[in-house]
Amino acid sequence: MAIRMNIESPKRAYRQSARATAAEATAARIVDAFFHQFRERWFDEIRLEDVAREAGVTVQTVIRRFGSKEGLLDPMREQLGSEVRARREVPPGDAAGAIASLIEDYEMIGDLVMRMLAQEERYPALKAMTDRGRDEHREWISTAFEPWLAAMSADDRRRAADALVVAGDIYQWKLIRRDMKRSLAEYRALLETLLAAAIGVPRAKLFKPRSTRNRK
Repeated sequence: MAIRMNIESPKRAYRQSARATAAEATAARIVDAFFHQFRERWFDEIRLEDVAREAGVTVQTVIRRFGSKEGLLDPMREQLGSEVRARREVPPGDAAGAIASLIEDYEMIGDLVMRMLAQEERYPALKAMTDRGRDEHREWISTAFEPWLAAMSADDRRRAADALVVAGDIYQWKLIRRDMKRSLAEYRALLETLLAAAIGVPRAKLFKPRSTRNRK
């Protein structure tokens, strides 16, 4: 009996592992399907039937795994947050790198974020997402410009951080790129000017001309 149990245990463990892997893959497909729906529709227009069909599962599977549309927001936020953090990973003091990653990020997901912000007051779960995004944005931009902020008094540091947040805010991007329809080069130039002014450093000193940034 003991020998038989020892033989069956690895098989049982393998089956359990396979089921867990399959369940994770199913959950990932559901989240991806919801993410796709969210990019194309307002939250109240998204139907679980469409999410389930795109993910290749039943509505009951979606409900059993996530409970509701609101239950899908948190895993979507985790996925989106992970992608944003990867794109914005720059060392403190790399002002040019920070600008490049910020622009790349906004160009990729700016319209999606604006869609979230337009709905945040209607759905508490969305408001929690956007509030966290604001906190993370402030932390990120303050870290990117930490070498300059560190030399300031507490009050000056707070004011400068506020100015950095405003200069690099997605509403600025939307106003310039979408409403005014300015080019990326024009947006970059204005962003450099605003960020340099926020910390009181000449733009030419903070952001060298792009053609000379890689020269020794």
